Amino acid sequence: MKWLDHLRVRYTLSHYPIPHTAWENLMHEADIFKGLSAVERAHLRELTTLFLHRKTLTGVQGLLVSTEMALAVAAQACLMILNLGLDYFDGWVEVVIYPGAFQVTRDNIDATGLVSHQEQALSGEAWSRGPVILSWDDIAESLVTPHPGHNVVIHEFAHKLDMLNGSANGLPPLHPDMVRQQWADIFTDAFEHLQKQRRHHHSGIDAYGATAPAEFFAVVSEYFFTHPLILRQQAPAVYEQLVLFYHQTPEKRQTEFD
Repeated sequence: MKWLDHLRVRYTLSHYPIPHTAWENLMHEADIFKGLSAVERAHLRELTTLFLHRKTLTGVQGLLVSTEMALAVAAQACLMILNLGLDYFDGWVEVVIYPGAFQVTRDNIDATGLVSHQEQALSGEAWSRGPVILSWDDIAESLVTPHPGHNVVIHEFAHKLDMLNGSANGLPPLHPDMVRQQWADIFTDAFEHLQKQRRHHHSGIDAYGATAPAEFFAVVSEYFFTHPLILRQQAPAVYEQLVLFYHQTPEKRQTEFD
């Protein structure tokens, strides 16, 4: 039934086009998209169109999600799967967007078994088989004033990719030409190195990545797409594994743009 799927895709692309002005503004104003070739931008636009048609972007706490806001989220998410395909985001349907950081309550159990409730302010969260939850303030800031290694959309959608083969553990489903043990060894070494750097307060990569293997994968994915040169300098073997996984070489795009 591939022909039917193809017809559905063509129908969506022709009947639900992204407004030209909004798309061009995003491509020229957001650093994360600079360096993409004309072919890559055209493909990204198609993926973004399909993403917006298949997913529901819901604003909460009075937030109205405009066309421009929806585009900013969808295009950044689809940049990650530019050469992978939209199937990598199958199995869930909703993106929930808060105006700013949102509060969650976590149960904490200490060594004696005592349960306590802790309030946390988050800028993003991803649920297995459930929604991606994001803070618009954080998204908007990364578009206007990008910081290397900080992008809440990339971070949370990296968790989604990580969860494709179960719970998030820093080991997403790899391609047939990749070696699982090689990935595990490289990421474990880099994760432990970051933990040591964190203890001495001089980590070259955001120390949040040292909190868990899943967070390490999400953090290095942020660097991969926002400032690949830093990642290649700090963890070259990790960078090369992400090149294999994402089927992209963002370092070349950044070098050519600069």
